[in-house]
Amino acid sequence: MEEIWMERRALAAGRIREIAGNPEAEGNAGDYFKRTAEFILLVLDIQEMLERGSFRNASLEELQRWNCLLYGDITSEAYERSYANPSYAAAKFPQGIGEILSFVYAELRGMIVYAFEGRSEELLICMELFLQIHGEFAGGAVPDREELLADVYWFVSDYSDVLVTGRVREQLDPSLSFARDIIMEARLDEPEYLYWFGEYITDSEIRTSRYLASLPEEEIRRMASVFTEGYRMGFAVNQKPLEKKKTVNIRYCLGFERIVRQAVKNFEAIGLECILYRAAVSRVNMREANRIGYYGAIPNRQYDYDHKGDAALFMDKAFAERKLGVLKTAYERYRELAAVHGGPAVMEIFGETPFEPVRKPEALKLDEKQQEVQVYLNSRTGQITNEYIPGDERSFTIIAFPVPEIGGQFEEIFRETVKINTLDYMTWQRIQQRLIDVLDTGTAVHILGKGENCTDLVVALCPIGDPQRETVFENCVADVNIPVGEVFTSPRLQGTNGVLHVTGVYLNGLFYRDLRLMFRDGMVAEYTCGNYGREEDNRRYIRENVLMHHETLPMGEFAIGTNTTAYVAAKNYHIAARLPILIAEKMGPHFAVGDTCFSWEEDVVTRNPDGKQMIAKENECSALRREDVSRAYYNCHTDITIPYEELQEIAVLHGDGSRTALIRDGRFVLAGTEELNEPFGGTQVLS
Repeated sequence: MEEIWMERRALAAGRIREIAGNPEAEGNAGDYFKRTAEFILLVLDIQEMLERGSFRNASLEELQRWNCLLYGDITSEAYERSYANPSYAAAKFPQGIGEILSFVYAELRGMIVYAFEGRSEELLICMELFLQIHGEFAGGAVPDREELLADVYWFVSDYSDVLVTGRVREQLDPSLSFARDIIMEARLDEPEYLYWFGEYITDSEIRTSRYLASLPEEEIRRMASVFTEGYRMGFAVNQKPLEKKKTVNIRYCLGFERIVRQAVKNFEAIGLECILYRAAVSRVNMREANRIGYYGAIPNRQYDYDHKGDAALFMDKAFAERKLGVLKTAYERYRELAAVHGGPAVMEIFGETPFEPVRKPEALKLDEKQQEVQVYLNSRTGQITNEYIPGDERSFTIIAFPVPEIGGQFEEIFRETVKINTLDYMTWQRIQQRLIDVLDTGTAVHILGKGENCTDLVVALCPIGDPQRETVFENCVADVNIPVGEVFTSPRLQGTNGVLHVTGVYLNGLFYRDLRLMFRDGMVAEYTCGNYGREEDNRRYIRENVLMHHETLPMGEFAIGTNTTAYVAAKNYHIAARLPILIAEKMGPHFAVGDTCFSWEEDVVTRNPDGKQMIAKENECSALRREDVSRAYYNCHTDITIPYEELQEIAVLHGDGSRTALIRDGRFVLAGTEELNEPFGGTQVLS
């Protein structure tokens, strides 16, 4: 079999070399095929160097040159003249052909990864896709859009067997150790190793690596231990059987290998082997612009945004069923590995330059019917995954660190972040319990904005049957969700009404100006923002990136963040806009649209440190799992935080019509919470 693959690869490579020399097409088509063929040959040259072992022996300057050659055409100004840019490609080809060719080129860029990981089958698949598309232009012909569309459709459908199955395996099989081997074996005090992954590398990753290399081993162990202990505690606190698990997945951004290496050792000490898989590079496995796995620098966020809707070329019910069938078969094949997988340990970064995308009419977008199919596909994918990796048996942890892009005070901000990540959880546990004691006496919570913030929202709470043994809010201290600092619940949808407004917020890396969501009985009923001149564009922006193509979403979570230390640090360093939601959600009340925090594990008993059982683990939507699981989950969860300075009041509403203020004018005013105001310089506390 290997000989057949090698023969096909040699034939394909020879043909591509001919096309690079003579594209056999005129004008823009000739330019497209020549440039794309040259890119493929560049990747094959890299693969040859990797196979010989000479790539890893190259100098730092040589590695940087290769990295620029591989990624240069989608960075900065070069992107404006790249066929990866759908606007550029559309201008060169008529009647929708350019957008398809732009997708093909973007798909071929995955060959970089396939070369570095030695994935010959995927490399050959891409080469043959290129040759198939080139064949449509043979003899100077100009194919119509439907011919090219069919080529793309059958490519993603036919090869989903390889691409989807491979994706499942790399998420579960620790024997696929490409990244782990680099991390555990390389000299991490020399930045050359960063280029061995095949990801885009900038000065930011190099500076991060060098900074961590300068820290004493004790400091590295402390950071890694907070991370891995949070993962262990997630199983212990929620009474999940960690002893049944054998693997954990680490997701992170390149540059942090010294912490990751120690984390691998820590996990091994508790019986867990680490899996590190890369963020997907084929559109078949990608979920719009989200990166799940490890990855390097992002060459161009606009490029990612331009291609996040590329599934419009093939998303239909037949493809969805095909992919789901392959997914089910793959999980069945690796069911033993799935059964012992414990879930992800995630290390996020923050500090990147804020990004507000440009909407391009040439960028592909799912139509309404395709959005429905995408929602169905996501829902069924979640159900299949939960069947083989049950939610009530897996856990996670997540932590965040800054990167040098955050500015000249990077090292100081990094040290401050470590301080925030290691705050005394016993102090927060005690203070947050005081908040919970009062919240548990209420029927609802009223949130009012002030100044330009127009929030006026009532969140209904789950009723308590036995106050001595039950609670509605979870006391969240630093276990799975680092750092400390929130109490949260799954709101009752009926009775949750009003407007949620934030003057400016970053969600999943995208900026929203004057974001407004109107809730009626807990469901998003209306929505808008001020990013674009046309209301149609504003609504589509939210529909695609917040509602995730759903017509509506429930309020899945209401929380009150208590980490005023993080809030004041963000203000002092002027980095509030660059913080990840992981930290930002602890800096004021936040509201999640989508699933609750307890999706797929509503029936697992969860208790607060005081022993009371958490009973608000579902809402009217997730309760439907007992009747029809496809109607219960939305497979998304997006947190939206109101900063303290935009708050007039948060008050608990009681059944007798009275109210108890928790926060007033951005300060905690409930007795027993006065320590939370110390970072602000203190404030009056009500008894």
